[in-house]
Amino acid sequence: MHAVTVQVPLTEPVLGPEEEQAVLDVLRSGWLVQGARVAAFEERVAAYCGAAHAVATTSCTTALQLALEALALQPGDEVIMPSFTFVASANAIIHAGGIPRVVDVERDTWNIDPAKAEAAINRRTRAVLPVDQFGLAADLNAVSQIAQLHRLHVVEDAAPALGARINGKHVGAISEVTCFSFHPRKTITTAEGGMLVTDSERLAERARLMRSHAASASDLARHHAEDVLIEEYPEAGFNFRMSDVHAAIGLAQMDRLDALIARRRELAAAYDRAFAAVESVQVPGSHAGFLHTYQSYCIVLTDASPINRADAMRRLKEQGITTRRGCMAVHLEPYFVKRFGLTRLPEAERLAARTIALPLFPAMTDEQQSYVIDRVWELLH
Repeated sequence: MHAVTVQVPLTEPVLGPEEEQAVLDVLRSGWLVQGARVAAFEERVAAYCGAAHAVATTSCTTALQLALEALALQPGDEVIMPSFTFVASANAIIHAGGIPRVVDVERDTWNIDPAKAEAAINRRTRAVLPVDQFGLAADLNAVSQIAQLHRLHVVEDAAPALGARINGKHVGAISEVTCFSFHPRKTITTAEGGMLVTDSERLAERARLMRSHAASASDLARHHAEDVLIEEYPEAGFNFRMSDVHAAIGLAQMDRLDALIARRRELAAAYDRAFAAVESVQVPGSHAGFLHTYQSYCIVLTDASPINRADAMRRLKEQGITTRRGCMAVHLEPYFVKRFGLTRLPEAERLAARTIALPLFPAMTDEQQSYVIDRVWELLH
């Protein structure tokens, strides 16, 4: 096969002179590790979401692990989560000492099915971990009601959902703890990084302590102390600190956030108009009052599709269009089958086998999108 010049990438971060200058300022300052810019980034994200506290981390995965660690999970404790998600959600539970209890997802939204989550609750259940798949908030109000009824914690994996809302209320101000990602595919990027937001001072303080080896004083506090300050380490923590370099990029990106989401939603609406009436595909669904950030735009090939997913992705690649599978069904991945046994979750399995993530990024031109739409139409008719 001849090499193909990629005409439309799957994604592309929006970075400009503002981000360049922000990084340069940090480099010239001589303070690169977690410091004043991390604190400013935390304040900015907390204020945007309407949360009391924010704790920056190296990734959403480590933010989730810190949140779960703060719950002091005991051996055998279970955390209910959807199967149709990235493995990071389950890995965070395992590394925090818990057992992921996977359940199926809703057919239209592809998010955790609250009824299935409630049915999975047993005496070992400690928390529910809903995932805001592709930037659409899970039914967080339903999940929160179930959690309150059964006295469970809620740790929300909102990796792609900074800026998502339910009836005008921001994700980050709904669940007990919410964790975001700043990977380049997300709504904003810091290259790599994550953030935990919560209204609980206790959880925030625990996360701040444990992200830096449980040190009793930070590097910045020791640097500014009037006298010699010797820190202590009362327990074993982690190195999950974000650097000021990453935070500086994040601060510049926050200025772009609402415009980036608006453009993503414009592109998603164009895809909806192109494919909503096509029998061979299912387009993303939603609940009334939910604002979707569209980290990714996925279609699901139905039984009426004239082509299977592997062949469709291969054909699109040959035409210079980059795609990815939507996501995996965690319960079918080899490690989880080996450790927890094989279960059957039909919706997660259907989506894992049939979803295709199409190119969508704020800098995508109308011409690029039209090219993608035309090529997909040719495959599905």
